[in-house]
Amino acid sequence: MPRRPSPLDGERPTRADLARFATDDPNAIDDVLPASGRLKLLIVGINPGLWTAAVNAPFARPGNRFWPSLHRAGLTEHEIDASRGLRDEDERHLAERGIGITNLVGRATARADELSSAELREGGANLVTRVRELQPRVVAIAGITAFRTAYGLPKASLGLQPPDAVAGWPPHVALFVVPQPSGLNAHESIDTLAARWSEVWAEASSDV
Repeated sequence: MPRRPSPLDGERPTRADLARFATDDPNAIDDVLPASGRLKLLIVGINPGLWTAAVNAPFARPGNRFWPSLHRAGLTEHEIDASRGLRDEDERHLAERGIGITNLVGRATARADELSSAELREGGANLVTRVRELQPRVVAIAGITAFRTAYGLPKASLGLQPPDAVAGWPPHVALFVVPQPSGLNAHESIDTLAARWSEVWAEASSDV
């Protein structure tokens, strides 16, 4: 299914624009998934922010360190700017690299902590089903707190998870948890995030 164009037609959202994207729509943005070919890495955000919903592009808010850290880690050949929407050429580039992007929860909020535990648990269960369908080589969930809640794992830590950590998870799909890249996460920088993504990408690119 083709991605919907940015609702704002390539314009930067205003504060008034952002307010109207705080809805209960469970599918606030489209996934970014290769139409064909092997899905090497499925990146899973927590849920769309309002800016992301406004332009229908993942991790789109200016100041989010997602795209700069991916580029610094070598996942993309150039730094993608999704602040006005994801360009066709950028989507093709991600597909060529075997990278897909989705969310645990589809509802857009101003902050991830506005999600309920029940929403995260439901999103976690749905992700297990999708991973079994999509069969990526590696999955990386961006947000340790949401991961712990989604799967009832209060002691889980960042990095590669044990093969049996999540009930029903396909044993041949490696599961990583990386830090939330939002500018609100003061514990991380582009460099520290890039180090995490380098580890993930090495696993996703492995020929083993």
